[in-house]
Parts: sequence; C-alpha cells; structure tokens
Amino acid sequence: MFYTGIDQHRLRSTLTTFAATGERVGEATVVNDRAVLIRYFAQFPGPHQAVVEATGRWYWLRDLLMPRGIDLHLAHAKFLKAIAYAKVKTDAVDAATLGHLLRTDLIPDAHMISDALRGPRDVLRARLRMVTRRTSAKNSLDRLLEKWNVPCVADLPPLYQVQAAAQTALITVLTEQIHALEVAVRPQLLDSPAVQRLLWIPGIGRQTAFSIFLEVDDIHRFPTVRQFWSYCRLVPGAADSAEQRRHRRSKDGNRYLKLAFSHATVRAIQYFPEVRHWYQRWKRKKPVRIARALVAKELAQSVFHVLKDDVDFNQQFKGTPLTRQKQARWPRRASPPA
Repeated sequence: MFYTGIDQHRLRSTLTTFAATGERVGEATVVNDRAVLIRYFAQFPGPHQAVVEATGRWYWLRDLLMPRGIDLHLAHAKFLKAIAYAKVKTDAVDAATLGHLLRTDLIPDAHMISDALRGPRDVLRARLRMVTRRTSAKNSLDRLLEKWNVPCVADLPPLYQVQAAAQTALITVLTEQIHALEVAVRPQLLDSPAVQRLLWIPGIGRQTAFSIFLEVDDIHRFPTVRQFWSYCRLVPGAADSAEQRRHRRSKDGNRYLKLAFSHATVRAIQYFPEVRHWYQRWKRKKPVRIARALVAKELAQSVFHVLKDDVDFNQQFKGTPLTRQKQARWPRRASPPA
C-alpha cells in the first residue's frame, strides 16, 4: 500500500508518497496537468490511497484518480490544522504531513458528495448567490425612493432615474437567470422519492426541499438527530470550563442547511396554526431568535426521520395533528414532455 499527500494549489500541486513502512518513496511538485499526475502515480503499482484538503478544487482530482483505483480522501481543513500544527509551513511540509496522517489513519475526513448530486448542488448554490444579489439590487432601488421620498422611479431626479434603471435591469437579468437555473435542475430532482416526502413537511417548498436533499446527500452519515441538528447549525456550540457552562454561536456546519431551515421556519409559522401557536408560546418566554430556532429544530427532526426511515411525513407537529395540510395536487411534479 502506498500513501500520497497532495498539497493542491490552482496551478501546481506538491505530492509526497510513503510506503506502508513509513519510508518516503516519492516527492514532486508538478503542474496540475492530468497526464503529468497520471505518470506520477504510475510509478507506484498496487493499492494506493491519496489525500487532499477539502477546498474547491478537488472535483477534477477525484474524477482523475478514483477510476484508476486510487482511493482519494478529503481532509477537513479545520480539524487538520488542529492535529498538524507546525511552525514551519511549506507546500512540501504540508504534503508530507498529509501523507503521514493518511498512513497512520489520522486524517479527519470531510464528506465527499456523491457524483450524481454534485452538479445540482452547485447549481442551487449559484442560484442562492443570485437571489442574494437580486435582493441587494431591490434594496438599493428602495433606498433611492426613500432618499427622495417619492413613490416611483419616474419622480426621481434625472441622474437618479439612470441609476434606478440600472438596478431595474439588473433585477430583470438576475430573475431570468434564477429561473433558468431552477428549470435546469428540476427534472433531475422533483421525482426523487426523498424530495417528494420532504415536500409534505410544513414550510418546505420545492426549492427548500431541493436544497435540503442535496446538502444532506446521505442522511445515514448522521447517527443521531442531535448530530444532524449540529450540522445544520441549529444548536449553539459549548464553551465549558470547570464549573462554568456557556453556549456560544458557531459557524461550524452547513450554512446552506441553516438558511433552508430558517426559510422553512418562517413559512411554517405563517401558514400552519399548530406551528404558530407553539412558536408564540415560546416567544413569550424566550427571544424571537430562540423561539424560531426551536421550530427549526422540530422541522429538522421531521426531515431526519423522513429521510432516515424512508417514511412519509406523519402530518403532526409535536404530536399534534396538523389541521392545515397541503393540497392533494401537491407535491407538484415536473410537467410531462410535450
């Protein structure tokens, strides 16, 4: 067995390879060219494992190595830093450290999304960035109207009308692009049994169901619902020391799932009386953000069991049957081809 640590950069990568005995048998800095990398790994016939940090450049490396029998691991960058802190940090040192940790089975693995869901997930993330830009453009347009205390763009001074026209055009373009991305992924996702089950949960619409399904990828990587809550960033971190017990905000976890459940929470409170009454009861005792977080946890628990057990949603919230249910024509499936 051979073990290779890869310190990957945009143009070049540094590779260090170890034998099972710990002997360093190869080291090189090469350009990120597929043929060059294939030649490097061809020097070491037999079983081979490699590891690279989980950055945004690992897709093509996985597609290159995995079909050739080289098992690629993704190292969690934050946990790796805690394990392998070094005063001297160079590309060669990083590659050697990765190789040593892989050989000794100490790599903190990051989740590697399945190939089939990789594209749709990135498309929906791109859609979210466009939605954020569109919201920013709408807010800029509203600020212009507020600045001059006028109801419409036509009442603005001439130069400000030009600025408003630019924002309006940006909103139009972004709306078209957002729709194009939604149409592109819909046929691949809407008929999935998991998505169809998610759509019946309060507050979860089509785009939210898509996001949850893609970001979770494999629900079985979470042994308990508590771990799922943590990954969704729905529970605080802990900062305990001696007799002191403190909670703290943490950015560890998946921010896209946090956004998805935050949106679902607002819709569930808005449209489902049982959810709204439970939320209002907690709002009288706790701050609004805490009350919403509690609702989000309950929705996440429903998602966890629906996906984990492959069962339909039981149409209950905290053991209370929902008096309002989605219409019989929901979930909306993709339109048949013309």
